[in-house]
Amino acid sequence: MCEEYLEHGANPVLSASTSSKLLIIGQAPGRIVHESGIPWDDKSGDNLRLWLGIEKSTFYDPDLVALMPMGFCYPGTGLSGDNAPRPECAPLWHNRLLAKMPDVKLILLIGLYAQRYYLGNKTKETLTETVRNFNNYLPLYFPLPHPSPRNNIWQARNKWFEELVLPDLRLRVKAVL
Repeated sequence: MCEEYLEHGANPVLSASTSSKLLIIGQAPGRIVHESGIPWDDKSGDNLRLWLGIEKSTFYDPDLVALMPMGFCYPGTGLSGDNAPRPECAPLWHNRLLAKMPDVKLILLIGLYAQRYYLGNKTKETLTETVRNFNNYLPLYFPLPHPSPRNNIWQARNKWFEELVLPDLRLRVKAVL
């Protein structure tokens, strides 16, 4: 559908099962993930698994965890990091895939693209405020910042995230899995 816009070609990267319990919706694969074909196979994935308090074996078990980005393919690099996910992908595929995952009990919305798409006008003015008010979107949605090492400064400025959000996140993930 959008291959002509992808300088590195189409290589959809996702993982899901009809029995997935937890759905993680991120932005789009980065260069490393594009090359490996394994979702979250980078430092961001390491950080995310730490946040969730789960092992790699659980994270990569599609019967437990579905990994579905807003854009399935690597969008290339822009001026300040990777380009935005292709806009065609989520509207074309997400509802079709969600319909095949009836057992999903919790959806993690990682980053602004996922939050704006799924929460719409219920998002707060900033990602920080949306994440701070994560309880407003439960029990189905749990908004999170991107776990990229580039966001370490954000985490250092927002100590409440580690103190309040991550413990609640881990409890909910454990309950769902």
